[in-house]
Amino acid sequence: MQSEHIFKQYDAELEAVRAKVLEMGSLVEQQIVDALESLVTSNPKLAEAVIKKDHLVNALEVQVDEDCSHIIARRQPTAGDLRMILMMIKTITDLERIGDEAAKIARFSQKSFETDRMWTPRFAEIKTMANLAREMLHMSLDAFARSDATKVLPIAQMDEQVDDQYQMTIRQLITFMLEDPRTISMSLEVLFVSKAIERIGDHAKNISEYVVYMVKGKDVRHITMKKMEQEAARP
Repeated sequence: MQSEHIFKQYDAELEAVRAKVLEMGSLVEQQIVDALESLVTSNPKLAEAVIKKDHLVNALEVQVDEDCSHIIARRQPTAGDLRMILMMIKTITDLERIGDEAAKIARFSQKSFETDRMWTPRFAEIKTMANLAREMLHMSLDAFARSDATKVLPIAQMDEQVDDQYQMTIRQLITFMLEDPRTISMSLEVLFVSKAIERIGDHAKNISEYVVYMVKGKDVRHITMKKMEQEAARP
């Protein structure tokens, strides 16, 4: 009876940490949406809200890190439980960095407002990339919540699309700057936001790869797309 109680308490501790990771993911996801919206709508209050949420994300990272350390020390988890804990420790690092990228975009928005400069850059050029990165994060968090390792392949494919969009944006911006030096300032602004979005996509892809490790015990980082397809097809 005592042993059963201990196991139930252990499961409750793991579930509590898992819930905090998902809460952190939800906060970060909203940060991305609000940061990009603040650019499009020239909304300084929305940008400020994104920046204020950053400390909540940081606090959750510290809490989850401490909780995982305590579980490892007290419960000495093995196999799947240990993989899940290691996965969560890695995931919160990527989520915190995604939050940082969203906050960067929000601070850039504020700077534009403070200098009375309208957000006129070609945001349409990076809108597709932004939507892809947001969807990648959503899918990665959903994969974690469902312990679904099959999402890694479509997320990796979306990451390639984000990278392609980023490179295309760079080429377009170079053309604009060469043709009209007056667009240099605007082009650098678009590049700043584009790079932040590209990094968000990279972190989202990392999380999906951690899910595969958690579920299957396989490390799929830094492998080719073909090998990833083979791994995703395995039960």
